[in-house]
Order: sequence, then structure tokens, then C-alpha cells
Amino acid sequence: MIGVINYGLGNVHAFLDCFRILGHSVLEVSEPTQLSECSKLILPGVGSFDTAMQKLNDSGLREPLNKLAESGAVDVLGVCVGLQMLFTRSDEGIEGGLGWIPGQTHKLTSQPASRERVPHMGWNSVDIQQESPLFNQLQDPLFYFLHSYYVAPEDSGAILATTKYGSTFTVAVQSQNIWGVQFHPEKSHRSGLQLLQNFALI
Repeated sequence: MIGVINYGLGNVHAFLDCFRILGHSVLEVSEPTQLSECSKLILPGVGSFDTAMQKLNDSGLREPLNKLAESGAVDVLGVCVGLQMLFTRSDEGIEGGLGWIPGQTHKLTSQPASRERVPHMGWNSVDIQQESPLFNQLQDPLFYFLHSYYVAPEDSGAILATTKYGSTFTVAVQSQNIWGVQFHPEKSHRSGLQLLQNFALI
């Protein structure tokens, strides 16, 4: 069972629709007891880092989610702000992150000379840095982005893919059973569906 965590933020129903289209059993997870029904979890997120962390903390899901993730009992895919929440902290706020992947989140800077402004919004190609089942059957993929911050893992070996928008930055990571992407696969049509299918089959 694939669970989509609903803690009050994120495109929960878009993810539910994507997995149903792909033919997978999927569950909207809003209660701690539902976590045990899932072997894979999506942690979506939109908006500000502090708001997302506060809502997750208030949901009652954080501690049981921590136990499952840190034990390796489930694979977790963080998306957009959900990716940033996987890390230790963010320049966007004062709340601590989940800390499952050591590193920080930093603000993108506008590049007026090249018309690359923040937020980074729209379609971008990604450069795959190492082979990963997350990118199976994806060649020169395009994904949809909407963000103002990017993650910087302490361990460069965690970096699966990067993109260039003004500067080059990390957009996909993996550390054991923890995965994350900065772009929105649920809004990225064929490439997004293929990536979600790949995650479901890992």
C-alpha cells in the first residue's frame, strides 16, 4: 500500500489520482494508525518550511513516522517542501527539520541578467548524476518546478539529480530508504507518472 500523508499541506489528491491511474492501491494517511498499513509513503508539501513543520508536528504523525522511517520499514518520498523537511534545517525559518538526511536548505537567488528570477516556476530538464531506480525509463526528463529554496546535502553521494536555473542545484536525493525530489511529479505529466511508478516499484 502506498500512503500519501495528509497533514494539512500539499497536493494530496493529485498524488492519490496519479497512483490510481497507475493501478496502485493508495491511502490518504491522516491518522498515525494508518501508517502501519503502508510500505511506501509520500510526504508532500507546499508553502513555507516553518508552517509545514508546525503542521506535521501538530498532526500527531511525526513521531510514528520518525520510527518507521528511521527503522527502514518504509520508503519515503518527500516532494517540494516535503523534500526540504527531510533535512536538518532551512534558511527559510527557525523550525528544525526531520533530520533524516544531513544538510540544509538555502534560498535561490535571482539572476536578472539571464531573466532567471525567484521563485523558480515552470518546466526544467534535470541532469541525472547517478543511476537510480527512481529514474528508470526516464531519458532527458522534464519536470514542473515551483520553489524558492533548494537543498544542499552534506554527503554529495546522496545527490541523484541536479538542474540549472541561474546556478546548478540539487533536485533529487536518496539516503537509504529516504528519497526526495524538489519538482512536482504529480504535475509533470508523463515524466512525473513514470517517476511515481518507479518509486512504487522500488
